[in-house]
Amino acid sequence: MIIGSVSENKDIEKRISITPEIAKKYINLGFEIQLSENYGKHLGFKESDYKEFGVKFVSDDKRLIDNVDIIIQMNLFDDDKNSLLKPNQTFIGVLNPYENKNKLSELAKKKINLFSLELLPRITRAQSMDILSSQANLAGYKAVIESFSIFEKAIPMMMTAAGTIPAAKVLVVGAGVAGLQAIATAKRMGAIVFATDVRMASKEQVESLGGKFLTVEGSENLETEGGYAKEASDEFKKKQEDLLSETLKKIDIIICTALIPGKKAPIIIKKEMLENMKSGSVIYDLAAVQGGNVAFTEVDKIIEKNGVKIMGERNILNKLPTSSSSLYAKNVFNFVSNLYDKENNKININLEDEIIAKTIIA
Repeated sequence: MIIGSVSENKDIEKRISITPEIAKKYINLGFEIQLSENYGKHLGFKESDYKEFGVKFVSDDKRLIDNVDIIIQMNLFDDDKNSLLKPNQTFIGVLNPYENKNKLSELAKKKINLFSLELLPRITRAQSMDILSSQANLAGYKAVIESFSIFEKAIPMMMTAAGTIPAAKVLVVGAGVAGLQAIATAKRMGAIVFATDVRMASKEQVESLGGKFLTVEGSENLETEGGYAKEASDEFKKKQEDLLSETLKKIDIIICTALIPGKKAPIIIKKEMLENMKSGSVIYDLAAVQGGNVAFTEVDKIIEKNGVKIMGERNILNKLPTSSSSLYAKNVFNFVSNLYDKENNKININLEDEIIAKTIIA
């Protein structure tokens, strides 16, 4: 069987799906690999890095797509490339089924096997395939670095002969994978860190990283069976707003990471809350593409309101493309290994396997 990957539009997506290290693993598993010319060049990978393991490069993307049995990408193709897909081909990536519902439905009708990896179940056997966790880890780290870079004060406490500079106070909203990494990164850099989450199960994790967990009186555990946050009641939201309004008066930097799968991101930091914040404060909104956790968030812009800078990017991982590509490629390899029947040299779509059943788009 032949696996292929086409270069992404680098203006939108700098990550790649197959690194030389992972190409070698696919070939050792029994696959052939074909890639677009100059694949990974922008990340410092040379064609010779791939060719030493037997990878072939194809100059024409149309021919490449026609050649292969399995296509691995970061994102769904555009309409022109989608039209080139053939029945019984397999397409694996982050397909965003909530936004691309109609496109995926048309491809499924063409008998394309579609697997959307953000739908992987949270089970032990799927941990090595969990693209959301690996990418969120890096996003949480980078959000802290980006927000610190535009904060115009020192982060750690500094004691000098001229006086003491207090440590910056950071609030992380949402203590999932991205939030926990944000807490750890901010703490390592000397900040005083607070965190809040609707899932009470995250309290212990926050405190283990040295953060102070903020919660409202009478909190309930708003967590789905899959470990994600679920929408809170109006009463809980009001209590949370009151707590945040008071807390924000002393916070210098906020990292927002709160998402609800398949839904618009909840607005947590409202207009009136921003008015209570100190001038010079910074907010990084990792939920910007899903609508944002902050009033006034705009994608790929830094908005200033009452002296508070609010930023959010379409793809923060474009600033860490080598690290994020390495993790993504490993996650996908582990998924393909589970899907592949080596003895019969074919993919085995076993719908009794929860990993396959949850990720396939029918």
